[in-house]
Amino acid sequence: MRCFCGKQILRGTFFLTAATLISKVLGFLYIIPFTALVGIHGYALYQYAYKPYTIFLSISTIGLPLAVSKFVSKYNEQGNYKAGLTLLRYGMLLMMVSGIVSFTILYSLAPSLARVLSDPDSLTGNTVEDVEYVIRLVSFALLIIPPMSILRGYFQGSQPMGPSAISTVLEQVVRIVFILAGAYTAIHILRNAVGLATFAAFIGGVAGFAVLIVIILSRKKLIKKQMEESSMNENVAVIPMFKELIGYAIPFVVTGLTIPIFQNIDTFTINKLFRLIDYTLLEAEKINSVIGLTQILIMVPVSLATAFGMSLIPGITSSFTNGKIGEV
Repeated sequence: MRCFCGKQILRGTFFLTAATLISKVLGFLYIIPFTALVGIHGYALYQYAYKPYTIFLSISTIGLPLAVSKFVSKYNEQGNYKAGLTLLRYGMLLMMVSGIVSFTILYSLAPSLARVLSDPDSLTGNTVEDVEYVIRLVSFALLIIPPMSILRGYFQGSQPMGPSAISTVLEQVVRIVFILAGAYTAIHILRNAVGLATFAAFIGGVAGFAVLIVIILSRKKLIKKQMEESSMNENVAVIPMFKELIGYAIPFVVTGLTIPIFQNIDTFTINKLFRLIDYTLLEAEKINSVIGLTQILIMVPVSLATAFGMSLIPGITSSFTNGKIGEV
């Protein structure tokens, strides 16, 4: 059995919460130079890509990262380290399939979504072709983020929050550097500048995933030693394992989708509503951009609560599994 104490909870909570806060603050601050480079017009286009992407990302991961952390924590506490590795292997496969399906759907829906967000008859604002282009570019991130999120869930369930924290910050830093550098390089062609910015989600994901792979490979001997020293390395059947996992995941899916859904409702309706009262598309997009900025700012403090919860779930599960109700 692993030793779990308040100090470990605080350390894990600090790492994950600090990493999430840094990531969200950076995610808000970079908008200032980015908007200065591409203008409100360009930022609106960037936002058109990311809002539907967040919905598809939530659906593609189906709440599994947090569910995985709970599952791994439970079986590790029982001394069955093999169960967590089995889940990681099958979970990665599932997330790869889910990511490919989500990517295909979003990529295919890009023309339809673009027609909702833009107006082919308008002489101002972003064109339907521009919106379609950036949505398709950001959809590539769905190929990498879901499997990466499973690996983060595995590390969180195993209690070391450092790998997840490092991956989160590195992903955001690489994404922002790519966004600003790409926008600056392509500044004379707005479409290309914003396109590069949306593709940064994929580049950042690759960086975050790569660091997790390096960390788990570096801990291969430790994981093997844990399995060898454990007397409860029993195989868990795949179907019951996924049934248990989905049972954990459902609440995370429901709560995880609420914020992206209402944000998308705003993004997809504001332009049409203001066009109905004789605003130009460009004027409507300015309003849409301002509302998008407030949504990002609001998510900074919200992310603290989310990170706090993410770090507590494995600890609570571990203590409950071991019958330590006082710790729970």
